[in-house]
Amino acid sequence: MSAAQAEAGAGAKGAEPRADAGAWLAVAAGTLGALMATLDISIVNSSLPTIQGEIGASGTEGTWIATGYLVAEIVIIPLSGWLERVLGLRTFLLVAAGLFTAFSVLCGVSTTLGMMIVGRVGQGFTGGALIPTAQTIIATRLPRSQQPIGTALFGATAILGPVVGPLIGGWLTENLSWHYAFFLNVPVCAGLVVLLLVGLKHEPAKLDLIAEADWLGIFGLAAFLGGLTVVLEEGEREQWFSSSLIIWLSLLSFAGLLLLMAGQLTAKRPVIRLSLLLDRQFGSVVIMGITVGMVIYGTSYVIPQFLATISSYNALQSGKIVALGGLPSLMMMPLVPLLIRYVDIRVAVGFGLMVLATSAYLDTALSAQSAGGDFVISQLIRGVGTIFAMVFLNQAAIQSVSRENASDAAGLFNAARNLGGSLALAGIAVVQDQRLWLHSRRLEESLNANRGGVQDYLAAQAHALGGMPQALRTLGGTIQMQALTMTYIDLFWILSVGIGCVIPLVLFLRPLNTGAPVAGH
Repeated sequence: MSAAQAEAGAGAKGAEPRADAGAWLAVAAGTLGALMATLDISIVNSSLPTIQGEIGASGTEGTWIATGYLVAEIVIIPLSGWLERVLGLRTFLLVAAGLFTAFSVLCGVSTTLGMMIVGRVGQGFTGGALIPTAQTIIATRLPRSQQPIGTALFGATAILGPVVGPLIGGWLTENLSWHYAFFLNVPVCAGLVVLLLVGLKHEPAKLDLIAEADWLGIFGLAAFLGGLTVVLEEGEREQWFSSSLIIWLSLLSFAGLLLLMAGQLTAKRPVIRLSLLLDRQFGSVVIMGITVGMVIYGTSYVIPQFLATISSYNALQSGKIVALGGLPSLMMMPLVPLLIRYVDIRVAVGFGLMVLATSAYLDTALSAQSAGGDFVISQLIRGVGTIFAMVFLNQAAIQSVSRENASDAAGLFNAARNLGGSLALAGIAVVQDQRLWLHSRRLEESLNANRGGVQDYLAAQAHALGGMPQALRTLGGTIQMQALTMTYIDLFWILSVGIGCVIPLVLFLRPLNTGAPVAGH
């Protein structure tokens, strides 16, 4: 029996209280903060070329605008539980929201790459803290019977943030300026601060925990996750281990892992309890969370890239297609609490993963003539699968452990989801590089220069374009376009198979406890 089950059984003797208005305001604050943080992961994706041009950054340098945020966020998410214990939940969130606003303004006024990277890293550190604390608020402020409502709200933000980010960023870039993608956070943060002040009580700081902190684990966690994320993000561009940077970062990540494990063995209270991963349910939830993260962030990256390179879509047009995946979340959100209460988690998560696999399989039918309309059905289906998988996994993550470990569980689960995004982007870069080369060579080999059809085609193109060099360039462009389309098809095939491989893990899940009272309220 897990700690969560024991807790539920212990509390079954008494009546379960209902959440008051303050608790719901706290949930609203956590949800708004999580939405803002997840939104800013992808809001710059569609406007990145424009930003690079205005601040004088090359394509390679510009990738750090996105990478810096993700690296900082994935480092701070698991540390949020410890920082929350040290500062108190309300103080911690107020500090995070205030600094997030300041760093957002810095990004908006940036004129150099250095300013932008500092601002984005600061956004990542402070915004990342807002994600797991939303789940902590749900687990600690709401009774077990009302947690599905909070989970529905949080799950919707976790899904909507990455998919509507490119749409909002693209619209602002096309109609106003890319600066407003960052200035947008100022009024949102102001509302968040008001909700925090009203909805959460002040808790005294426990600064004595700083002296007792698991510093080996803290430094190890930062080095391990930070180094690993940069290696995954930049490995393909740097040619992996032919780059001294990747070698040193890999060594840093490995050393960080050793420090983290040492902290688990020596610290009175480790900075994050990796032992939670040994729980059958929670370990399965984390693995499936990584997979869902790969789907959310991978498709949010691949689809705009396909539409931009193959279909010549601009940022706003691509963002509209990606945002379609969020429509099912909005439509189904009122039904989610009922689904959590009455649908077995194994059925729901298994159904969600199968739908996600199906949506990826549908995209393997793409061609060089495909456009945004060819993604509509798969995106809508993907949205349905994502909300079933993500919302139920969010609920399972906080119910798999006892209340005092809720912040650690939330940090681990959200870090796993973001790590899935990094793994997806790294995998996409490798597959694109390798498969594009392979498909290009195979297509070239199939075009025999002595074949009559090839000669007729080149002759017709030369006549139309004014010379054989122009005809050969056109043929080369056609080959490249077809090879790139085949590469994108490979990516969706891999995604479909990968999702299918984790579906059996649903058998390790236990039914959610949505009605039993919980002790300790």
